[in-house]
Amino acid sequence: MRVLVVTKIFPNAREPHAATFNRQQFTELGRLCDVEVLATIPWFPFASLAGDRSRAHSLRDVPATDTIGGLPVAHPRYLYLPRIGDAVASPLYAASLLADLVRRRDRVDVILGAWAYPDGAAMVMLGALLGIPVVLKVHGSDLNVIGQRPVVQAHLRRTLPHAAGLVAVSRPLGEAAIALGARPERTHTVANGIDRQRFHPRDRVASRRAVGLPEDGRVITCVGRLEREKGALDLVDAFSLVSAAHRDVTLVLVGDGGARKEIEERARRFGGRLLVAGPQPHDKVPHYLAAANIVTLPSWNEGTPNAVLEAFACGRRVVATAVGGVPDVLHSDALGALVPARDPAALATALQTALSRPYQPEDVVEVAGVRSWSESAQQLHDILARVARAPKSAR
Repeated sequence: MRVLVVTKIFPNAREPHAATFNRQQFTELGRLCDVEVLATIPWFPFASLAGDRSRAHSLRDVPATDTIGGLPVAHPRYLYLPRIGDAVASPLYAASLLADLVRRRDRVDVILGAWAYPDGAAMVMLGALLGIPVVLKVHGSDLNVIGQRPVVQAHLRRTLPHAAGLVAVSRPLGEAAIALGARPERTHTVANGIDRQRFHPRDRVASRRAVGLPEDGRVITCVGRLEREKGALDLVDAFSLVSAAHRDVTLVLVGDGGARKEIEERARRFGGRLLVAGPQPHDKVPHYLAAANIVTLPSWNEGTPNAVLEAFACGRRVVATAVGGVPDVLHSDALGALVPARDPAALATALQTALSRPYQPEDVVEVAGVRSWSESAQQLHDILARVARAPKSAR
């Protein structure tokens, strides 16, 4: 089977740590079949005038082709229009990639469009034009945030029913896709996996030494984008309450984003007990997780966040918001606690309770039962294979 993956959320030479979940899953998929990735790069005229504030400009020197995770990757540019882009994003994306798909038409059995809009919607249009079945993979924000915009929602309602298959990373996300028109009999849940060679229980003190964290006291770790909608500022507000009552607790934030500057300014008030570690190589993330007494994820929206799965694999309990697919994986008190989104007081209370509760890392690993990336990729492969084999009349 020959699979062409088309997505704008994939690592590149400028953003090597982006969308590691897709790189890991598609790398494992590549062990089961032939996979090529079109990892698209945004472009618009005069992007240089916006400087590095524009992702189109900051990615201007990403090479046209690359090898990432052992997969052949091309980086075609797609045209988009800032500010007014939603209305025409999908047709422009499709037009930008038409020539790339025509050249590959005879060596592709199925297209996997990994991100609902504009990627997935555009691929459904091109698949119908070229006679290639298309499966969409949805991740979370593409439906829960972007998909709530009226113009985008209208595009999705027109295109989702025509996808030959839809893969969601969580059950609630699959239900959201069905509500937007995806056909229930073609909608599947394929949970993300973890790299078991990297994510496993480790000695807490040794992990703190490995990443330069204080060996004494208790640590709360959060791995994720430092954005308002990811709950980063809510977490800082919650930590103000936690730190006032517990002077031995340190909060460590691993990641980058638009709220980083504000968080760093607020961190000065905590006397070194709020540390912004910034983005980290993937091989260091397990140490930050294992260094923690508790891991937290305060997002407003999620699919199935890998940070939670990886924390479980490291044997760490999690306090997270009850959004998206998080309740499906944080399904036991042995794994941690769920709190409402956008509620710093509730988050602070849950963190304080969790910090006071002893647990065994091995128990967390056993109860969580997180699957590997190879298992996740096998399930995805089987869905793609069924679609590729199906007669045209059944698509």
